[in-house]
Amino acid sequence: MDERRASELLTAERRRVERLLADAAEAARDDRGAANESSSGDIADPAERFTAEEVDDAVEAGLGERLGAIERAEARLRAGTYGRSVRSGEVIPDERLEADPAAELTAEEAAQG
Repeated sequence: MDERRASELLTAERRRVERLLADAAEAARDDRGAANESSSGDIADPAERFTAEEVDDAVEAGLGERLGAIERAEARLRAGTYGRSVRSGEVIPDERLEADPAAELTAEEAAQG
C-alpha cells in the first residue's frame, strides 16, 4: 500500500475514533449526572447506575486502546515499516489494511493470538 493511501486511511480512522471517544465521554458524563440526580430520590437502583458507569468506562477504554493502535500505526508509517507485521515482519495484505488500517499482524498471526 502506498504511503498516501495509508495516511488517508489512518487519518479517517483517527477522526472516527476521536468522534466516538468524544461521544462516549459525553454519554458517560450524562449517565453520571443522571445517576447523581436520581440518587436523591426515594427509590434508586444503584446497580443500574454502576452498570451504566462500567459500560461507559469499558467503551472509553476500548476506544482509547484503538486510538493507541492508530498512533502506533502512524509511527510505523513515519518509520517506513507500515504494512509489515510487528511480530514477524511479513507483509500485511492491502485488503487487510483497507479493512483495518491499524492492523499490526497478518490475519494468520492475529488468529493465532
